Amino acid sequence: MTDISDLIEPLVAFRRDIHAHPELGFCEHRTAGRIAEQLRALGLEVHEGIGRTGVVGVLRNGASGRSIGLRADMDALPIQEQTNLPYASMTPGSFHGCGHDGHVAMLLGAAHHLSRSRNFDGTVNFFFQPAEEGQGGAREMVNEGLFERFPCDRVFGLHNWPDLPAGTIATRPGPIMGAADKFEIRLEGRGGHAAIPQDTPDAIFAAAALVQQLNAIVSRRIAPTASAVLSITQIHGGHTHNVIPELVTVSGTVRTFNPKVQDRIEASIREIVAGVALANALTATVDYQRYYPATINDAEAAQEALDAAASVGIAQLAPDPAFTSEDFAFMLQACKGAYIWLGQAKAEGSMPLHNPHYDFNDDVLGLGIRLHVALAERHLGLGG
Repeated sequence: MTDISDLIEPLVAFRRDIHAHPELGFCEHRTAGRIAEQLRALGLEVHEGIGRTGVVGVLRNGASGRSIGLRADMDALPIQEQTNLPYASMTPGSFHGCGHDGHVAMLLGAAHHLSRSRNFDGTVNFFFQPAEEGQGGAREMVNEGLFERFPCDRVFGLHNWPDLPAGTIATRPGPIMGAADKFEIRLEGRGGHAAIPQDTPDAIFAAAALVQQLNAIVSRRIAPTASAVLSITQIHGGHTHNVIPELVTVSGTVRTFNPKVQDRIEASIREIVAGVALANALTATVDYQRYYPATINDAEAAQEALDAAASVGIAQLAPDPAFTSEDFAFMLQACKGAYIWLGQAKAEGSMPLHNPHYDFNDDVLGLGIRLHVALAERHLGLGG
């Protein structure tokens, strides 16, 4: 088994330093600088400013043309931390509430070990990606020619998963994370006195009807065998008790795995909004944005990941995809690969991702390093 015992203590300290100094998407300047510094100390070829603040480390060994990409995300969330940990965020309103600090530490650990063991023949590309949390940092890197500059036979992304026990590693072929869309609907009338509703088109009344009809899309317009989620998350309108407001906005999200289902839901939203507006003498607009596609694993790459997982921990075929989204999807659209879940739940349970009390479980840092190493060594093999 890969001996990485000497790496754990300094990497835990590194992880906690990053945790204490979180940076939001495309602002990861300190984080990227520290990563680049570590990679250069290992003798890797280092490229900075890819996808604005992304970092790529390249490690070559032997003469083979085989190559692999390993990705970690770097950004924090705009959340106020409530853990009271000694290494808690020192930046108000910014917090590593999704474990990206742990992802960075694990991938650096793999770079440390592979740079000294050289137990592979080919090229390992270490991708440290900015702005995963809703801003599409992976898309930025891909659009800047990531895979043209750093070709990969396979690319793998690893994410901690509090729903799985520590020691368990899971993935699946096909969809593993959902496409994420967001919408904002504007219902506009004239506004008027609440005591004279007959003279004023009522955007509040229309919004209430709209919410009910939108929530029926999945159950009445999508086949029961398909999977989809539509959630209304915001309604804004009005400012006092005796005025019918001129404007009401209704916002929400849609999650799907199939582009045809995605198309059907967007079309249905637009049809329903037009009908509600007509019935209530209002004007309406729909701003519908598809910001992350579904994360679709290549079947062979997923099996490769499960084989590597079985060599270092408990490998599990994930039975179902998750409706949460991940911009690693953009990398998988450009290169065959797989997204992998690393269990981190403790016996007493763990806080969910994006919770203000969440913290990455340092006990799984070693397993994550070994998994990255196993992926590289198994894919690249030895020269001869």
